[in-house]
Amino acid sequence: PIYLIHFSNPLFFFRRCPSYIEPQNLTRVSEFFLTGLSDDPELQPLLFGLFLSMYLVTVLGNLLIVLAVSSDSHLHTPMYFFLSNLSLADIGFTSTTIPKMIVDIQTQSRAISYMGCLTQMSFLILFGCMDGMLLTVMAYDRFVAICHPLHYSVIMNPHLCGFLVLLSFFVSLLDSQLHNLIVSKLTCFKDMELSNFFCDPSQLLNLACSDTSTNNIVMYFVGAISGFLPISGIFFSYYKVVSSILRVPSTDGKYKAFSTCGSHLSVVCLFYGTAIGVYLGSALSPSPRKDMVASVVYTIVTPMLNPFIYSLRNRDIKSALWRFLRRTG
Repeated sequence: PIYLIHFSNPLFFFRRCPSYIEPQNLTRVSEFFLTGLSDDPELQPLLFGLFLSMYLVTVLGNLLIVLAVSSDSHLHTPMYFFLSNLSLADIGFTSTTIPKMIVDIQTQSRAISYMGCLTQMSFLILFGCMDGMLLTVMAYDRFVAICHPLHYSVIMNPHLCGFLVLLSFFVSLLDSQLHNLIVSKLTCFKDMELSNFFCDPSQLLNLACSDTSTNNIVMYFVGAISGFLPISGIFFSYYKVVSSILRVPSTDGKYKAFSTCGSHLSVVCLFYGTAIGVYLGSALSPSPRKDMVASVVYTIVTPMLNPFIYSLRNRDIKSALWRFLRRTG
């Protein structure tokens, strides 16, 4: 069965996908179906409680980071300014997928409208790319702090910090809209079932009955650019950072310098490791179950762990959190 989607005409159902499709008013189709993590009825209460708890921990943890940074004047520095924006992006990234999945588990409904699917995909790519761009900006901040400490306050001035955050947002928005444009041009699909708990653009392309080789090339090229450039920036920054740290004569000096980068490196490895695995895995050897597990890691687990990674390894954040909690208490 083939499904045709068109914005100006009704939606039609077709038995096959010939080179020329003549519209026939057979069956109206206006939504996709998400398979979710499991169809087992006994697992639904467990999944509901688990992901609701993880979502609340993610939102609360990242919100505490934002409130602690904004309320403590000692943390009004470029590094913590970027960290608070990363926390906001993580809240948006998680909120794009998890509330919908929780509602689906509770209502036993896996349907999502076509426009809802495009909207979810757009926001998912926007906040996901924003995460990657901000991690790159934070790597540049560590490079300037360690390699050019005497000029740090001059280079990382408030105007540059604001510009870097805005640049990250607009690059992410461009990436999101390019993906949205490519997917919105698809007119017919082989199936309406997506093997995930959110609308994955690569799966939508795989379900298209028309030739999507050009779209695939464009999408993976855009994804490679939006992924390769930030990763290159992070590698270059840390190459310079490590080279500079190794020239420090004292062991304590080396440890102190490395400790300022440990949290950021942990988050980079966790985020990019799973994201690249999903991206390459779907292109080389599609496996819905493996893709779904990796998707859970980078859409839920990584944003949830970020506040713990930064707060547990950072004395300033821990002190600011305690002061904030004491004031509110």
